[in-house]
Amino acid sequence: MEEGRSDLKEASRLERALSAESGGGGGDSGSDSGRKKFMRLLRLFFACMVSGGIQYGWALQLSLLSPYSQTLGISHTYVSLTWICGPISGFVVQPIVGYYSDRCTMRIGRRRPFILAGCLVICISVMLIGFSADIGRRLGDTKEHCSTYTGPRWSAAIVYIAGFWFLDFANNTVQGPARAMMADISAGHHGPSVGQAIFSLWMAIGSILGYLAGANAKWHEWFPSLKTAACCDACANLKGAFFTAVALIVISMTVTMLLADEKPLYKVDVDTSSGGGWSAFGDLFKSFKNLSPAMFKVLAVTAITWLSWFPFFQYNTDWMGREIYHGDPHGKGVKADSYNAGVREGAVGLLLCSISLGVTSFLIPKLCRKLTSKVVWSISNFLVFIIMTVMVVVGMVSMKGYRPSLSATLTGSDPTLKAIALTIFALIGVPQAVLFSVPWVVASEVAAEEGGGQGLTVGVLNIAIVVPQLIIALTAGPIDGAFNKGNTPAFGIGGAFAFICAVLALFLLPKTRGISHAAVVASGH
Repeated sequence: MEEGRSDLKEASRLERALSAESGGGGGDSGSDSGRKKFMRLLRLFFACMVSGGIQYGWALQLSLLSPYSQTLGISHTYVSLTWICGPISGFVVQPIVGYYSDRCTMRIGRRRPFILAGCLVICISVMLIGFSADIGRRLGDTKEHCSTYTGPRWSAAIVYIAGFWFLDFANNTVQGPARAMMADISAGHHGPSVGQAIFSLWMAIGSILGYLAGANAKWHEWFPSLKTAACCDACANLKGAFFTAVALIVISMTVTMLLADEKPLYKVDVDTSSGGGWSAFGDLFKSFKNLSPAMFKVLAVTAITWLSWFPFFQYNTDWMGREIYHGDPHGKGVKADSYNAGVREGAVGLLLCSISLGVTSFLIPKLCRKLTSKVVWSISNFLVFIIMTVMVVVGMVSMKGYRPSLSATLTGSDPTLKAIALTIFALIGVPQAVLFSVPWVVASEVAAEEGGGQGLTVGVLNIAIVVPQLIIALTAGPIDGAFNKGNTPAFGIGGAFAFICAVLALFLLPKTRGISHAAVVASGH
């Protein structure tokens, strides 16, 4: 899944670091030294701009693509299957790219070749997704106008799925090297914590801008040429948002390529004793034999935590469009308009979620020191249980008495239910801040106490994240289809896992109070 974001906490660290770096002593020489440090920090800041561009695209992917895929004929039951590329790419791509980026000897550095290649593939992928309906029409899909046709468009769906997979693989190709590059180039003058703070700050900026773009319903009005016979308003809005993603990624990638002061690696310094990129998997699985019981408990609680969260990541905006706005992605007229309005409102909710996540990140270190990390983790899962239970209840209340035959008279959602739904989105950012930080802290501290390596810790914890994502991606849609209750079964299952995890966290996790640099290590998509 993409990555967890302790953004504003790290921004605060960055601000303190900036103050310390520019504080310099008295006199002209001290002032000149302070200016040089400030300029180095400023250059480091813009060298990480690519992470903001990538996160902008990920925010669009998270908020818009599940709803859009259903307009192409992919049923709600099988939407979750399109997301299996996320955990698969996170599991396969990151170790291999990490291995080869550590050993790359190109003149432009170790990380920048992978950042460049990944960004170019991302640009191609989002264009495939944005133009999938138009390409599908060229390949033989219906010639009927999109305003009247509501059936499947299988050629477009195939193009969309191909673009989706390439996008996730490319995202993972960029994120690992970009984060490693920040650790490389910040180590000399500022320290890796400042580099990771900048990385997280750019991700926060990208998330906010991306969700704003996803909530915008004016792209097709500002750029009328985006609309075609195969691509009506909602499709044109997605296309316009992805055009801005391409522009932002190209700009941010260019700035990073020019300003990153990355030193090349010489061939004589490369370790050639290992068996290549695939050997990383062998080393990773062998390491499971040596894990302590405490680390196994951390991995178990982490896995169950992600089982509770992934339904929300898959269906958040779809829930708003279906259950709250009573829309239908396969419908036309008011039904389609209501669904699209709900999806845009869901993007606004995700923006509120990002803001509350960032604000909560300030409080997590103090809470962990006061209550211990395992108590904070347990409380966050109780909150997820409560929030998902409320989502199930609100969805059922919204749909109670609703008649599809009366949908032509609907002009929007019930204002009270809309307010409750947006509040839910805002509140879920609180436990999400814990999700994106505390598991890494607990695992890191267990590894430190028992003499384990931090790199190994990241690798095994990543498995505990991507495997549950894969399980939910394969099962959530079919379960929803079996009960024919929209998103309610998936959220109910997520709430049940959250409750189980809240109890297990209290009894299984070790007592830890610190919050370390591991809090900003990414979990991947």
